[in-house]
Amino acid sequence: MSVTNRPRVRAGRSPVQIVALIVGVVFLLVGVAGFIPGLTTNYDALQMAGHESEAMLLGVFQVSILHNIVHLLFGVAGIAMSRSAGGARAFLLVGGLIYLALFVYGLLIDHGSPANFVPLNDADNWLHLGLGAAMVGLSFLPRLTPSAETAH
Repeated sequence: MSVTNRPRVRAGRSPVQIVALIVGVVFLLVGVAGFIPGLTTNYDALQMAGHESEAMLLGVFQVSILHNIVHLLFGVAGIAMSRSAGGARAFLLVGGLIYLALFVYGLLIDHGSPANFVPLNDADNWLHLGLGAAMVGLSFLPRLTPSAETAH
């Protein structure tokens, strides 16, 4: 078949793009939730950064203004990068590796020290491990739309 006679491929999102978009939206929602009293307990103790922030998202995950902003930025990045398959894959892979590094960092630092500037607690560490592993694994989803795969 010549190029002009090829069947038209339906424009749509590939599996990796859909997942990156969902992950981006979740990050955005988590970032916003960190600023909502009630969803964030001890909201009056929310600090800009550092382990002194006693605010807890859902009563479990230690957060600060910086921590919430990082979630918002990851959300915006995920949504923006989900517009292309390559961007979506890069967001999931690099973002996942960042979260795995953050997990290791959280294990190595003293949670009561100034090195805990994000801040992190044990619940954050385990979430970062699961999130990082999931994002890296999901980065290998197909980058073609289902209709594009069958058109070739």
